[in-house]
Amino acid sequence: MKKVRIGAAQGFYGDTIEAAVATAVKGDVQYLCFDALAELTMAILVKDKRKNENAGFTKDIPQQMKDLLPYVKEKGIKLLTNGGGINPIGAQQEILRVARELGVSGLKVAVVTGDNVLDRIPEFLEKGHPLNHLETEKSIEDVKERLEFANAYIGAEPIVKALEGGADIVVTGRTTDTAQFLAPLIYEFGWSPDEWDKLASGVFMGHLLECSAQSTGGNFSGNWWEIEGFDRMGYPIAEVSENGNFIISKVEDRGGLVTVDTVKEQMLYEIHDPSAYITPDVIVDLTNVKLENAGANKVSVTGVKGKPRTDTLKVVMGYENGYASQVIVGFSWPDAMLKAKKVDEIIRIQLERYGLNYQEVRTDFMGYNSLSGPLAHDSQSELNEVFLRMVVRAETKQEAARFSRLFPPIALNGPPSMSGFAGNASPRALIGMWSTLLPREEVENQMKVEVVEV
Repeated sequence: MKKVRIGAAQGFYGDTIEAAVATAVKGDVQYLCFDALAELTMAILVKDKRKNENAGFTKDIPQQMKDLLPYVKEKGIKLLTNGGGINPIGAQQEILRVARELGVSGLKVAVVTGDNVLDRIPEFLEKGHPLNHLETEKSIEDVKERLEFANAYIGAEPIVKALEGGADIVVTGRTTDTAQFLAPLIYEFGWSPDEWDKLASGVFMGHLLECSAQSTGGNFSGNWWEIEGFDRMGYPIAEVSENGNFIISKVEDRGGLVTVDTVKEQMLYEIHDPSAYITPDVIVDLTNVKLENAGANKVSVTGVKGKPRTDTLKVVMGYENGYASQVIVGFSWPDAMLKAKKVDEIIRIQLERYGLNYQEVRTDFMGYNSLSGPLAHDSQSELNEVFLRMVVRAETKQEAARFSRLFPPIALNGPPSMSGFAGNASPRALIGMWSTLLPREEVENQMKVEVVEV
């Protein structure tokens, strides 16, 4: 039976490339797939593009290509990445540049475009698509003039077309996290668009690989202290059979651990409804999934079921949402928490006195409740140190800038031991998120695949 081996290469923008190189060298894979994008990432890339029209893709693409292109040429490994972000054509051109710089020729680099629908918002509204917020049902009119980006989550189909066109490397914009992983299976096995169980299994495989080491012991909440090699973690590899069943493993001499429990944690990650994990390619049902140990650092996965895909695609937009100014100050024992709370009180009184009516004021006590929130314990008096974090959201940059100026005088005029002052050098622009649904044909009819040979 034919099998396809796929390796995870990246779980987020800024992830290390070392594990992907190790997989390329020793993992016997045919594909390395990158998941570089999150909603936050899109906002970061938009800010990059504001400063430089040629930017907008993930800046780690050049280094990734320098490290992996030799193996693409030598071993025929194909690279699939959504690191194109806001500017996939720019990313394609950068890959071509690196290939030429390395003297690598004969490679085909494909780019997928069409997920960026920002310029088409007026068209959609004119056609009667309301684009109301997916959860609040608010009208888009509130943010329409402030939109910075708008990208539809696309599936595997255009990536498959790129592979059919002979692409060795495929770069896209806002695909789903799993699309890069599913596409090779459709291409290699010739799965049809309505083989829902197989497609669902491919999506689930991608879900288990998309977060780099989270399936191989990274971020594991079990006996994590027993895991060896955190300094050189291995990323998951999936060996997939034509029927959709697969085995998760890793390169043996890399760190980490592959067990039913490590895989199960990633299985539940970001899954709101296990019976209906919605993607552009298929709705995945995980309620009958069976995970079994298949040897040292090997877990077999069976029982994934699929349901027909939806008629709509999710579109995520980002809009200008004011400015944030943040200040962090520290206090030591004794009474560290009392001191921090007193400064919080002082600042809030001054905000009212000076008429600084910020849209939002947030206070966290780092070392106490900044991570635990209302679940924090009550032993406040025993804390050795506490850092007060206060952040405000303002409509303008000038208003936000006034906030940090309130803190320096408190060093001498307030409670004792205030230190470690860290204020924003400059208020940062905020981008709000707007999610909506759009008929899939509106996006898919405009998708384009271009393949260029080095």
